[in-house]
Amino acid sequence: MGTDTLRTDEADGADDRRREQRGWYFYDWACSVYSTSVLTVFLGPYLTSVAESAADADGYVHPLGIPVRAGSFFAYSVSLSVIAAVLVMPLVGAAADRSGRKKPLLAAAAYTGAAATTGMFFLDGDRYLLGGLLLVVANAAQSVAMMLYNSYLPQIAPPEERDAVSSRGWAFGYAAGALVLIANLVLYTAHDSFGLSESAAVRVCLASAGLWWGAFALIPLRRLRDRRVPAREATLPGFRQLAATVRDMRRRPLTLAFLLAYLVYNDGIQTVISQASVYGSEELGLGQSTLIVAVLLVQLLAVAGALALGRLARTYGAKRTILGSLVAWTVTLAAGYFLPAGKPAWFFMLAAGIGLVLGGSQALSRSLFSHLVPPGKEAEYFSAYELSDRGMSWLGPLLFGLTYQLTGSYRDAIISLVAFFVIGFVLLARVPVRRAIGDAGNPVPERI
Repeated sequence: MGTDTLRTDEADGADDRRREQRGWYFYDWACSVYSTSVLTVFLGPYLTSVAESAADADGYVHPLGIPVRAGSFFAYSVSLSVIAAVLVMPLVGAAADRSGRKKPLLAAAAYTGAAATTGMFFLDGDRYLLGGLLLVVANAAQSVAMMLYNSYLPQIAPPEERDAVSSRGWAFGYAAGALVLIANLVLYTAHDSFGLSESAAVRVCLASAGLWWGAFALIPLRRLRDRRVPAREATLPGFRQLAATVRDMRRRPLTLAFLLAYLVYNDGIQTVISQASVYGSEELGLGQSTLIVAVLLVQLLAVAGALALGRLARTYGAKRTILGSLVAWTVTLAAGYFLPAGKPAWFFMLAAGIGLVLGGSQALSRSLFSHLVPPGKEAEYFSAYELSDRGMSWLGPLLFGLTYQLTGSYRDAIISLVAFFVIGFVLLARVPVRRAIGDAGNPVPERI
């Protein structure tokens, strides 16, 4: 009888875990539309055109009196949003672990980002400063929310499930991005039939991403549950907790070594995501419809790529699979430098290459890091991870913007990003992940 009761409890626990995992997937479904439709497709070219309409005769705008080439304004805004996130995420992560109440913080960050994104409907004329402000708020809020969201992974999935759970989350996100992009493509290409100007159609696409984000965020907020923390872990406020987290991470140098590697190669990934449409429109002369189709191709292939690389990780280990994806990133990005202008087919081939490695490299990095987190410190450590993910991804956009400002060539700007993948590969290859997992106090999976 006792054995039967134990088995029933275990089955109920597994059912609860599966239900929570399914809810967790839906935050990727909710927020990835922002990353796809807003950050990757529409906002870069559109905000650049708004800045150009406000530029002086030499092609410069002057936010706060600082001369900025209009073509660099979007990249600089992305960089500024990341710096804002850097200042906020460690404090939010420490507060989440200290209180054990992640959901209210996740809700606040998610709905701040969704509201700022919806507000992009009012971005028209020469309101480039409004666009920059909304981008900074939305992108910083997205980073904070993703940090909290990622910190649930070690709590809802045992070690042997994390690669698969993380990959499914990314696949959900890319599937949502593809679905909404199809709707965006229909609206944008047939905007006259809907009684909309081209500019109004873009603004509707931007705002609809915020509405989607806010609506589907309700699902994970209903299904995810907060965990109680021991009283002794709830005593350090604000900056004292942040300082304690930094000291704790210094005692785990191999975890820091992984974060350094991830910081470098993910900086390249995030910059490609945010600047690819600008490169396609401004350097290659491709129209908005072509860019939407290209990103749609990325989304569709990223679903398959995330799941396929998750399966490869079960055979070859997450680290080797990530290293292979970095080689593919390097080759694909280097090829992008040579793309001929006005040839959509070549741009589609580049998009296909990116899609096949994009989801997998990010999903496996997240699951691999989850093994390096000491139990009970999930939000704190994932705040550091998110600093490496979105929070420290300011150098790539800054380098991209500076390169264009100095050379006037987006080809030079795009080729400068290859260094992030090469250096990241070297740094990751040197990390002994099995020893790092043991040092964090976690069981070492059979294959990692």
